[in-house]
Amino acid sequence: MSTATGAATAASATTTHTSATTAPPAADARSTATATASARSGASTRSGVAAPKSTGRARGWPLRFAVLSLVWGFSFLFIKVGTQGFAPLQVTLGRVAFGALVLLIIVVIKRERLPRSPRVWAHLTVAAFFLNALPFSLFAYSELTIPSTLAGICNATSPLWGMALSVIALSEDRPSRRRVAGLGLGFLGVLTVLGAWQGFAGTDLTGTAMALGASLSYAIGWIYVRRTLAGVPHSHLSLSSAQLLLATAQLAVVTPLFTTAPAGYPVIPLLAVFALGALGTGLAFLIQYGLVAEIGPTTAQMVTYFIPVIATAAGVALLHEQLSWNTPVGALVVLAGAALTQSKPRPSTSTLSRPGSTTG
Repeated sequence: MSTATGAATAASATTTHTSATTAPPAADARSTATATASARSGASTRSGVAAPKSTGRARGWPLRFAVLSLVWGFSFLFIKVGTQGFAPLQVTLGRVAFGALVLLIIVVIKRERLPRSPRVWAHLTVAAFFLNALPFSLFAYSELTIPSTLAGICNATSPLWGMALSVIALSEDRPSRRRVAGLGLGFLGVLTVLGAWQGFAGTDLTGTAMALGASLSYAIGWIYVRRTLAGVPHSHLSLSSAQLLLATAQLAVVTPLFTTAPAGYPVIPLLAVFALGALGTGLAFLIQYGLVAEIGPTTAQMVTYFIPVIATAAGVALLHEQLSWNTPVGALVVLAGAALTQSKPRPSTSTLSRPGSTTG
């Protein structure tokens, strides 16, 4: 749910296109953790720093990988349950507030400092909007009219949007035939999920458009921080905490204007919002960054492909959402297309044999 805070993305925006567009996530901390951590990992490799070492701690990464996949996969279920007791904007406000609280506690424990530069705060304000406030709100509104399973699948289109936009916004990106094919395949999968041959019968187009718009917003945010915050001398934790604080402030201003105070605080929806923020937007970021540091971005980013599977299973099993054949088939096509857009061409023989040549 490429859940994400996106701030960490800023710190490592000097990495390759793949790092910048894969974070995706789900609708949570993924936008920060994956993009930032993988960016830093890529930068370390290019500068000659050794790749993640196989330590005793790293041996336990499969368990944390599974926990992260479950947390982000269940985020769409948490959104659906949260909107049963609160307005979508209220769900989003609670989400970023609980997420910010978790990260700020870690900041205090580690005795780190938030950024001081007005320029950094200005750019993080934009990042907070495109990577947190806007996509989180769009997903919450979309799930008023579409199943959580469909929202989870729409979230998986983030890498597709990222590749399409990077070709326009990032002059150094030149799409290969494989990546262009992946883009076309991915959007063909979206049409399959929506049942285009049936005239989209039974699908709420407005809600679906909101979910796809949320994924597009992630891609815009990642490209923005890559262009504006590359090389910022702050830790991923510091930047992400500041970004979530800004997202909380933005939603704290907007939410009272468009919603009324809840008549009550039903326990189940309240717990869902808390889990969505504290786990999916706060704790998950720390797990993801640790995974990237230990096992590298390529393996850690594989979590992206488990999220729609878990979101679909959770929606069907716990929310009793209906699932027709075209939904899982289309989801597989979307994931295949996303994987192709993130693939890298093999270095040519001439490049490998050229004295002094480097890759990456």
